[in-house]
Amino acid sequence: MSDMTPQISIDQVWKVFGERPERALDDLCQSMDAEQLNARTGLKAAVRDVTLSISSGEIFVVMGLSGSGKSTLLRMINGLILPTGGEVSVDGKPITQLATGELQKLRSNKMAMVFQSFALFPQRTALENAAFGLEVAGVPRQKRLEKAREALERVGLGKDLDRLPQQLSGGMQQRVGLARALALDPPILLMDEAFSALDPLIRREMQEQLLELQAESPRTIVFISHDLDEAVRLGDRIALMKEGKVLQCGTPRELLCKPANEQVRHFFQDVDAASVITVDTVAESPARLINQSDLRQLQIEGDTAIEAPTCIVDDRNIFKGVLQKNGKIIPAETGPALIAETTIRDAMKSVANAPYPLPVIGSDQRLIGVISPRRLLRSMILR
Repeated sequence: MSDMTPQISIDQVWKVFGERPERALDDLCQSMDAEQLNARTGLKAAVRDVTLSISSGEIFVVMGLSGSGKSTLLRMINGLILPTGGEVSVDGKPITQLATGELQKLRSNKMAMVFQSFALFPQRTALENAAFGLEVAGVPRQKRLEKAREALERVGLGKDLDRLPQQLSGGMQQRVGLARALALDPPILLMDEAFSALDPLIRREMQEQLLELQAESPRTIVFISHDLDEAVRLGDRIALMKEGKVLQCGTPRELLCKPANEQVRHFFQDVDAASVITVDTVAESPARLINQSDLRQLQIEGDTAIEAPTCIVDDRNIFKGVLQKNGKIIPAETGPALIAETTIRDAMKSVANAPYPLPVIGSDQRLIGVISPRRLLRSMILR
């Protein structure tokens, strides 16, 4: 999870290709769309006035169709391409103001890149390929091989260290590419269509592995994709691009439920809403609620029989359990409850099988509301 500290800042960035590209920054040219600009000036604006802030520790997905400018934007983050206008900063340092040596140091110490093409040396083993970035960085042989071995073990290739690329499947080759990046232990990982060349099953496995690795050791990941399901599955936030511009940036739920315009709405129309919307957004106030201190008084009086299951909370609204109709209490520690971030898709089975509306609680254990099968179904119909 992100700590919301901006690590990468992209401020009014343009990237224009062609003769005298700075012409595109004139007020008149800025008012043109991509086709008009190209027709009148011969210039191609790959990125147009993009402003984004990427937080430390988040998976930030930039998505769009081919030609939307997403890969160009990624290459400006690590300085492979310099912006025509605007500024890209990493940890507060503007990329364009770095000397060549400083830029190389930034790439070596803070960034690693995973490409769509596996980019492995055919004559090198998986271990040697995974160690290549460390070799370029000047790390001694024994130390770099040790780090590469650890990285390969993390991606499930601990038994394939001595195999050559041609002896590995496509998914295994991409794991070597990922291990090569992880061996550098970079705080920033740049992934350009990293899983798009894989078949759907292997792609899904790689997505799951990336999420597992991120949970174990959070880092800032900028992930380029044209696959909507992939973006929704991986991204803490998504920036949707078209013709060099950002149409909208937000969480998957924000883009799905609150699209900025018809283009965004159309792009997300086929997304499985149940896999994006979380239960805290559809939970309703419990029909019956009792304070823990009031319950104690009822227990003293021997009168705990009720008409329907009732949620129990303390004075701070911390969920303590459910009082059943027969007067027995299911404590919060053992009773079923849903955390706020649970998606509707993941909650369906639990909600359907529960004998009462399931409590929905936040990370602080406070009761947010309850959700019943009827509420769950109604929320899906309305959306």
